Amino acid sequence: MTPEQKQLVRQSFASLQPASGLVGRLFYDRLFQLAPQLRPLFKGHPEEQARKLMQMLGLAVQGLDRPEDLVPLVCALGERHAAYGVSDGDYETVGAALIWTLGVGLGPAFTRATREAWLALYQLPARTMQEDARAATNPTAVAESAHA
Repeated sequence: MTPEQKQLVRQSFASLQPASGLVGRLFYDRLFQLAPQLRPLFKGHPEEQARKLMQMLGLAVQGLDRPEDLVPLVCALGERHAAYGVSDGDYETVGAALIWTLGVGLGPAFTRATREAWLALYQLPARTMQEDARAATNPTAVAESAHA
C-alpha cells in the first residue's frame, strides 16, 4: 500500500469509530443478504460479531506499517476459517460486503481513492487466509506446489 492509501484508511476508519457497532451490524446484514448460507457459520451474538469485526479492522489499520506483525494472526484465522468450511468465493463476498458497508458508513467521504485503499488493505490478509486455509485442508498439495 502507498503512504497515501494508508492515510486514507486511517482517516476513514477513525471517522467510523463513533458508530462502530452500527457499522459492524451493517456489514453482517449485507453479508447475509449476499450469502445467506454463511449465517450458520456465525454462532455468536450479532453484537459480539460486530465488535469482533471492528476489532479486526482496527488491528489491520494499526498494523499498516508493520503487516508482518499480523501474519501469525491472519494465518491462524485462515486455518480456523478452513475448519468452518469457508471457501475462496466467500472471501470475495466478505470483501464486497465490507466495501459496501464502508461506502454506506462513510457516505461522500468514500471516494474512489478511499475505496481502492480499503481494497488494497483487504486483499493481502484475504489472500494469506485463503492460502493458509488451503494448506490446512491439503498440506500435501501445498508442499508439492512449493517444490514444483
